[in-house]
Amino acid sequence: MARIIPMASSMKPSLSSLKFSASSRFGVSLASPVSYRRLSLFHLAGVMPQLQSFGLTTSKLYKEDSRSRRVSAAGNATQASTATTQENVLEWVKKDKRRLLHVVYRVGDLDRTIKFYTECLGMKLLRKRDIPEERYTNAFLGYGPEDSHFVVELTYNYGVDKYDIGSGFGHFGIAVEDVAKTVDLVKAKGGKVTREPGPVKGGKTVIAFIEDPDGYKFELLERGPTPEPLCQVMLRVGDLDRAIEFYEKAFGMELLHKRDNPDYKERFLLSVQYTIAMMGYGPEDKNAVMELTYNYGVTEYDKGNAYAQIAIGTDDVYRTAEAIKLCGGKITREPGPLPGISTKITACLDPDGWKTVLPLLMNSLFMFKFFRTIAKIYCFKLVFVDNIDFLKELDDMVLPCLCTAFFFQQLIYIMAFELTKLQWGGKDLLMSE
Repeated sequence: MARIIPMASSMKPSLSSLKFSASSRFGVSLASPVSYRRLSLFHLAGVMPQLQSFGLTTSKLYKEDSRSRRVSAAGNATQASTATTQENVLEWVKKDKRRLLHVVYRVGDLDRTIKFYTECLGMKLLRKRDIPEERYTNAFLGYGPEDSHFVVELTYNYGVDKYDIGSGFGHFGIAVEDVAKTVDLVKAKGGKVTREPGPVKGGKTVIAFIEDPDGYKFELLERGPTPEPLCQVMLRVGDLDRAIEFYEKAFGMELLHKRDNPDYKERFLLSVQYTIAMMGYGPEDKNAVMELTYNYGVTEYDKGNAYAQIAIGTDDVYRTAEAIKLCGGKITREPGPLPGISTKITACLDPDGWKTVLPLLMNSLFMFKFFRTIAKIYCFKLVFVDNIDFLKELDDMVLPCLCTAFFFQQLIYIMAFELTKLQWGGKDLLMSE
């Protein structure tokens, strides 16, 4: 309770007698808005003779006190509004339509890598684009169409035959029905096997590890038929709890499961203590997921220059960028349309420096113009792409193709019909009985 000491008008004014605390304008503790108003006015009456001696008037004090209350109320309202906005943005992230679209990395010999992926890993070459004026070629490979499957985008830069993968990138995961058979095929094709088939430590799942011609590691996991064989991307992080929180709030992923391995023995009997967290947009037996790995005591990794980025589809790149900022991520490309095309994207770094590209997509079939621009400007990014814009890009590309196909189809029909008339002496067979 505040103790109010009345001041006699006969007291000589002194600066030391005018003390103000942070809790109220005049050193009175405030228990409620009502007590604040009463105590302030009572205290003002008590100090008025002294204040008038310093040339201050009652009206000025009332105005200042009223202004202070208005500023305080406005500040509280702004804070409440900001908190509500942040909550709304983070809630929206959970409802956004997202999925992993593709992963981009660089290779030294594109044809050699395509051959290895198709012959040894069973992928299909979905499309290939050469951009000679910018001196690079892209190839897209996967186990199904880009609008429904997670795929890889290989990039070959003219004249560059080797890259540094670094220590931060881990491996890709591929689900196969028979690991041993796949390993035998890899060996027969001259591939490198770094872990022979066998059950995972502490479990029953049969796994093996292989390397592609550029040194990228692939974990083969023995599973039954799955709609998403290209099922994992493993990246190492320096703070697992921080990474999990970021991927949940900023990217809207779900923590599917977490496993600690406090005493795992690697080759040469070296003990490696680590913890992994599986993050994704659905069950890992049906969707591609991110495997985040924390090695005890290691907080930083060399990311090299080989692995580039992950792309994630979103319905709104602007709100996505806002959520990323709220969660402590770094926006490396502000949301908006790409130069020359209408497709909207945003790009960011997670707390460990891994990059993501987020495009706005109605479907995940990436058009040639988008990849041409993204490869030139936004390498080493995590990018979100706008869903709706890509439907327009798809329409722009598909409609001319359909028109062309229809034209040739009609031309073939006309040619066949004319040849038939010639064969039967000009008689129209369709009109004959």
